[in-house]
Amino acid sequence: MGNWLGLDWQEMFGLSMPMLELIVRGSAMYWFLFLTFRFVIRRDVGSVGIADILLLVIVADASQNAMAGEYKSVTDGMVLVATLIGWNVLLDWLSFRSKTFRRFAEPSVLYLVRDGHMLKRNMRREFISEEELWAKLRHAEVTDLAQVKLAALESDGEISVVKYE
Repeated sequence: MGNWLGLDWQEMFGLSMPMLELIVRGSAMYWFLFLTFRFVIRRDVGSVGIADILLLVIVADASQNAMAGEYKSVTDGMVLVATLIGWNVLLDWLSFRSKTFRRFAEPSVLYLVRDGHMLKRNMRREFISEEELWAKLRHAEVTDLAQVKLAALESDGEISVVKYE
């Protein structure tokens, strides 16, 4: 390609390391961060899925490195971003197709109130204070715990409330 328009096209678009190495590096970081988010951070991300936040953060970083020249070429960044997106799509597909995999990839529902009684052990496990729970209960127009049949922390981090009829 040469040095057309004063740009080194080979350096910009050629791979600076083997493609397989980029894929292995991207895969290793994806799985490390996925497991960290899944088992350490768990549900603190709100209604957006853990894998979605993870993908956003590491794709942004990989893209920035490719654009700013931390990698030797744009192609390096493209391969890494494609690897990360590939893992995200595969995990979504596996979670959709396999109940067993979904249990691994997504936190299970955790009950916080059952039959009008707060389940303090479960609340402590997820560091949910009574004040935080009451804020969510008020959003569901609950003024007394006796109104609550079930309140659960869902896998996406939201708290759902089922009131007695």
